[in-house]
Amino acid sequence: MSHIAKVLALAGIVAFSNAARADGVLSDLLEPIRAQYELPALAAAVVKDGKIVAQGAVGVRVLGKDIPVTQEDRFHLGSDGKAMTATIAGMMIDEGKLRWDSTIGEVLGPIVPGLKPKFAAITLEQLLSHTSGIPSDTEDLLKLYFNAEAFDYTLTAYRLRMISEWNSAHDLSVPSGSTFQYSNLGYAIVGAMIEQASGKPWEELITTRIFEPLGLKSAGLGPQATFGKYDAAIGHAVDENGKVTPRPWGPSADGPAVVGPAGIAHMNVADFATWAGWNAGEGKRGPALIKPETLKRLHQAHIKTEIPHPKPGTPKSGSYACGWGLSHFDWTDKPVLIHTGSNSMNLAMILVDVEHDAGIVAVTNFPGEKADAALLAATKELYARYVKAKAAP
Repeated sequence: MSHIAKVLALAGIVAFSNAARADGVLSDLLEPIRAQYELPALAAAVVKDGKIVAQGAVGVRVLGKDIPVTQEDRFHLGSDGKAMTATIAGMMIDEGKLRWDSTIGEVLGPIVPGLKPKFAAITLEQLLSHTSGIPSDTEDLLKLYFNAEAFDYTLTAYRLRMISEWNSAHDLSVPSGSTFQYSNLGYAIVGAMIEQASGKPWEELITTRIFEPLGLKSAGLGPQATFGKYDAAIGHAVDENGKVTPRPWGPSADGPAVVGPAGIAHMNVADFATWAGWNAGEGKRGPALIKPETLKRLHQAHIKTEIPHPKPGTPKSGSYACGWGLSHFDWTDKPVLIHTGSNSMNLAMILVDVEHDAGIVAVTNFPGEKADAALLAATKELYARYVKAKAAP
């Protein structure tokens, strides 16, 4: 047994005992999965017909410290926040401030001069569905994200500067076979378009238009722990040699804030499940954040995604909507909305089945393939136990 495994096993004994007293529902399911995949912590929740029917948390907040996680612990959601940004874009569409076919040039051209024609012609819907031709994170993009000059600007202003610099130095390049390219920069541009249309920072909008109306009291942005405290599930970085380093606070504890619209939110599993349940209700259940038809369009497949060598349990093909993936697993009746998110130190997974009005969320404070396999295993088991079983006659 590795040193990390020994530490996790010892911590798990204490944490499992604590969690069993705390929830008595999911501990028996989550703890074996957490231990099998050697994760510090694992938490999950299930929502059905708008009500949370199960939740639990097991493990420790940080390796090397005997601090058990609780159901109130905040976990980082990573790119699962893209659906929230897409929902805010839907609000702007409902209010007539943006359109699905609003272009970058139309919205940002007046304040970002010199946009190249092809770049300027990209539409909001293309950005939301990752079909704009803007690439996934490259070395050049990372240099823009982690640029010391960012400290001289507000986040809104630096987003515009980042967009201008990328536009000046690059041309769009669509790979052969598919126009799908998962792009964090694309969502940062959506954030900038939302800011220009509303006159308010994206950070304010996600707080006042998503977190507060839905009552997500644990929700926030950036690193999930309070500076100087281990009061949340702390993320862990793993280097190329397998060395694990907890990263509780400061700039190293999350991705750059300038790409916040691509996903820097955190919250506990109950609030995360509330968000899943609101989407499962397709906007028919309050609060009425956007029109049901707008939400349905955000949930609809826009582009097929093919995975040449999928991980075990992962579908080979699926689709991408707007901030959501769509996949048909061998344990679901039909394609379901699903997304995973990571800032390279944490991992989160959300599944929404609108046909059964159900949602499942699973989160951990550890990155990588083991974490991905663990969340998928937990989600599969919870789906069978709480969604498919409830749907049977």
